[in-house]
Amino acid sequence: MSTSSGATGTASHRGAQRTSLLRQPGFAWLVSGSFITLLGDQFSLIALPWLVLRISGDPLQLGLVLGAMSVPRAVFMLIGGALVDRHSPKAVLMWSKHACTLLLLALGGLVIADRLTLPALYLLAFGLGLAMAFSIPAGSSMLPHVVPPAQLQAANGILLGLRQLTMFIGPVLAGLTIAGIGASTQASPQSSLGIGVAFLVDAATFALSAFTLSRVRLLASPRRPPQAAGVWRSVADGVATAWNDRDLRSCFLYWGAVALLITGPMQVALPVLASRLPGAGANTLGMLAGAHGAGTLLGMVLAGARPGWRAGTLGATLLLVDALVGLLFMPLGHIDSVGPGLALLLAIGVLGGFMQVAIFTWMQRRVPPQMLGRTMSIFMFIFLGVAPLSGALTGWVMRGVALPTLFIACGAALVAAVGVALCFTRIRHVTDAPRAAAG
Repeated sequence: MSTSSGATGTASHRGAQRTSLLRQPGFAWLVSGSFITLLGDQFSLIALPWLVLRISGDPLQLGLVLGAMSVPRAVFMLIGGALVDRHSPKAVLMWSKHACTLLLLALGGLVIADRLTLPALYLLAFGLGLAMAFSIPAGSSMLPHVVPPAQLQAANGILLGLRQLTMFIGPVLAGLTIAGIGASTQASPQSSLGIGVAFLVDAATFALSAFTLSRVRLLASPRRPPQAAGVWRSVADGVATAWNDRDLRSCFLYWGAVALLITGPMQVALPVLASRLPGAGANTLGMLAGAHGAGTLLGMVLAGARPGWRAGTLGATLLLVDALVGLLFMPLGHIDSVGPGLALLLAIGVLGGFMQVAIFTWMQRRVPPQMLGRTMSIFMFIFLGVAPLSGALTGWVMRGVALPTLFIACGAALVAAVGVALCFTRIRHVTDAPRAAAG
């Protein structure tokens, strides 16, 4: 009885925290803007691979376009994190939103006018990647400036949960929009219209979220002393801080290996897989991506309902989850209909979503506030910076390797990476506790 009462009290406390957060104007504006722009992002994420495959039909070209976006995002992200720590994350985020609005308007207009060439697409992708190099560390550093530390866990749960909700409904809406307006695998005079409209929808959401961001008021904080060191020195200090934290170092190196094995197949091989299924179209890719988003959202809900569920420690749970993801990844290339693909991606999403809130909150509590922008930029750099290499490598491998073999190899390699991390790193000893408490 006492355990039940304690659990009920904890659940009531979490519910009260969420209600209190949503009543705070600054957090409410931040949440609404994040939801709007993340929903729009899904339209571009579905439209871009479909556009490249329609223009070239070559998975390697898809990997190269994604690389044109990912390389500047990766190279300049650490600089973006340093600027966030030196200046206001709100100001950096606002600038990036305006830049993305203009670039997406240009991309959508060129697609609709049927004047887009591959060189122009490379250039626009480069510009979008450059803007995201600043928006990602700024956005991931905003939350501690809007809510007090005691509410970070609940706030992260709300924001990440809404992000996954957009990843569930966004791809489906995007796929239906593109297919409904006329874009499909069959060439026609209107085949570009739906794709162009998808980019314009994303541009509109960036413009609207810039307005909501202007309404966000940051918490009062001590004035930061002027920094005499240059930006590159600030970047070096951030890297040194992360490297000297042995738990962060172990996790970052491990996540780099995971990103190399997973991001390419998800960005390149999954659209190719969707294009080969019966009744293939942009809506098929939207359904598959939506299933993964729905699973991730369910995983986050489960994490909120059972925040203490661990396979011993946070690190051990992370390794177990990744091993299961690797096993589920292997049969993806063998599916011959949409149903099994939806089930596999839903399960992969549930496992991944379960871990995200805890990992984000762990880092936000562990890292000193003055280093948070740089640390989060390193974290994002690991996943997004490896994406161009992984995507280009996947596209090149797919020219000579069958799709089922690719998925099996990537899943098996992820399981092997988990085994290496379990045996030769201290990741399994990482706990949820902040650095000071963890010792």
